[in-house]
Amino acid sequence: MDSHFDVNTVYLSVFAGAGGEDAKDWARMLLSMYKKYSLKKNLKCVPVNDNTLEIKGSNAYDFFKNESGVHRLVRISPFDAKKLRHTSFALVEALPAFKRIGAEDISIPDKDLKIEFMRSSGPGGQNVNKVETAVRIVHIPTGIAVSSQVERSQSQNREKAMTLLKSKLAMVMEERHERELGNLRVRVEPEWGHEIRSYVLHPYKQVKDHRTGLKISKVEDVLDGNLDIITGQIVK
Repeated sequence: MDSHFDVNTVYLSVFAGAGGEDAKDWARMLLSMYKKYSLKKNLKCVPVNDNTLEIKGSNAYDFFKNESGVHRLVRISPFDAKKLRHTSFALVEALPAFKRIGAEDISIPDKDLKIEFMRSSGPGGQNVNKVETAVRIVHIPTGIAVSSQVERSQSQNREKAMTLLKSKLAMVMEERHERELGNLRVRVEPEWGHEIRSYVLHPYKQVKDHRTGLKISKVEDVLDGNLDIITGQIVK
């Protein structure tokens, strides 16, 4: 791992993919799973926004780096009146924090950024619903979007969102061996054919990691944060 990265801090994001309301619910289930896993590993876990967690602790990134990818859920939909089986997808993204956030590391032209301000829906005191403290930043060339709403001031949320954006961009650049920000392209979509792990709750119970071929029937245990029983064979 490049020295520019802080492996003791990981940004873990979950994005709903194909599957409508089921996919949104699946994304929430995965976030809950990762929160519980963090507690089991004695890591500090705090939300950055509705779909991103900031997790800190010794080598925190190592616990989550292999979670990046598409996760598939098969179950009887709680949103279907006919109680039919649905398949949902979510994309998980784990990024170490970028240590040095400065012009010498990643310089993003203002014209490449779309910055929006909104009222926060999270914690933050009495001003939460009165002042537009939440910040959303979109990197226009890649379509990468980040947001922060947990800080009390707009400037603090903007700083945290920029930190997250630069971490995302730096990781993608490293993975693709790119030296120029302009060479980046949009990542894989959370849909059929890209999944790294499947979770089946009906008609049988099974978690399968498609990278290792490992299959176990303890789906509820995994979703309750006991990730080690399915990740143990993944080469780190």
